Amino acid sequence: MSTNFKSGQVEIREKRLKTVLTFQGKASELAEQGSQGKLKIGKFCYGQCGDCQEGCGKGLVYGIRDAAVISHAPIGCFATIDGNYRECQGIADNRKKGKFEHHAICTNIQEKDTIYGAGEKLRTAIRQAKERYNPKVIFVSSSCASGIIGDDIPGIAAEMQEEVGVPVVSIACEGFKSKIWSTGWDAGFNAILRAVVKPPVKKDEDVVNIFNFAGTDRFTRLLGLIGLRPHYLPYVTTTEELSHISEAAASATICETLASYIGEGLEQLYGVPQVKAAAPYGIRTTDKWLRAVAELTGRQDQVEAAIESEHERIKEKFENLKAQLKGKRVYVFAGDAYAHNVISMARDFEMDVVGTTTYHHDGKSDSEDINTLKFLVENVGDVENYNVCNKQSYQVLKFLKNLKPELLIVRHPALAALGYKSGIPTIFDADSNLGVGYDGQIEFGERILRSFRTHKLVDNIAAHTKFPYSEWWMNQDTDPFYFVDNGKKKEVNA
Repeated sequence: MSTNFKSGQVEIREKRLKTVLTFQGKASELAEQGSQGKLKIGKFCYGQCGDCQEGCGKGLVYGIRDAAVISHAPIGCFATIDGNYRECQGIADNRKKGKFEHHAICTNIQEKDTIYGAGEKLRTAIRQAKERYNPKVIFVSSSCASGIIGDDIPGIAAEMQEEVGVPVVSIACEGFKSKIWSTGWDAGFNAILRAVVKPPVKKDEDVVNIFNFAGTDRFTRLLGLIGLRPHYLPYVTTTEELSHISEAAASATICETLASYIGEGLEQLYGVPQVKAAAPYGIRTTDKWLRAVAELTGRQDQVEAAIESEHERIKEKFENLKAQLKGKRVYVFAGDAYAHNVISMARDFEMDVVGTTTYHHDGKSDSEDINTLKFLVENVGDVENYNVCNKQSYQVLKFLKNLKPELLIVRHPALAALGYKSGIPTIFDADSNLGVGYDGQIEFGERILRSFRTHKLVDNIAAHTKFPYSEWWMNQDTDPFYFVDNGKKKEVNA
């Protein structure tokens, strides 16, 4: 059944993609159960942390240079905007796009507003956003507080649009609506589709939309092998650039978790085909991705020669790195699809992937042709110890303790501390583009070798670290998923 991309509400991922937060078993078992609709969201009776879809929703549109963002929320919900600013300035520097200007306001909902409403605060904030930033579009993100109050954000947005003279668009991303924070990306992209993207006037036959986060420009060279060029989205772009993404020859992403919604939306609304292949991380996977892009853009006659040439170009470095890394035990801790990317790269070096943890798992894809877990199992190999948990350090610490990897690769900075404190060399994979393509595979191997040189440092950190968990929990026999589902009914001998 088609998604209504013009609606101001997005279906939460628990329903749309059957997303789950807990699993323990093999990757092949997870893929099979997902395809059969047997997965359940899972309930935690104890949790140390979590993310919020409101942060994802407003953070996504904050990256648009000539838009303004209003967070209709308490000031605490606005705290993540500092990280968004630093990330966007980093992208602007990396891609030589000049200074990135801050353009966000928080309505600062307080206790009395929960009684009397905060609608007038929102109207004032919209007026101030217009005066301060003169934006082309104003986005208003909701929050748990504004959702509980029941402020009519879409109604106020429509009312104020006439007054300020630019589109004012709501982003429905109240944190309590979904346990899956990436639902916020869907809400942000929904707002972009409704307010910014226009029907195509012409087709740019040599342009591929690349939905990604911050990162090194790897796609220009990779797509250039077959006469294409990338259009990086949505960060540090303008509303004018975003309005024309319906004219691209195809769309691709570094991570289906980020961009499955917008990819499906562009395909359904404007006929922009999605690249039906896992993202280009690892030699084998990059080969398949390039062939898929070439098929969509009519460049089949160029792609095989390009692949053969690239294999020959990196052969010596690749074989040298593989000889040094083969058999090394690695554990991957990252988001759903991105973890599959890292596993592909590690397996190409014939490293032993002893296990992985993903923050969640999308039980189904918008398009079954884009199922990165199924692709991983069938083309790269099964993963014996595949766990899903929403960043719970107390669980992951036990996975590491039991499996004893020689290397940990994580996608978020705070999680790297688990590796250091456990005495495991750790890579924080901050630049999601760095591993893309054939050059990315070489860079990946070189980073691993550099990380192994930190043994003395991490051994020293581990020797002076005491984890805040009881002996009962740290015992190897204690189930890492003890506090999931029926955990409250168990007797705790802590």
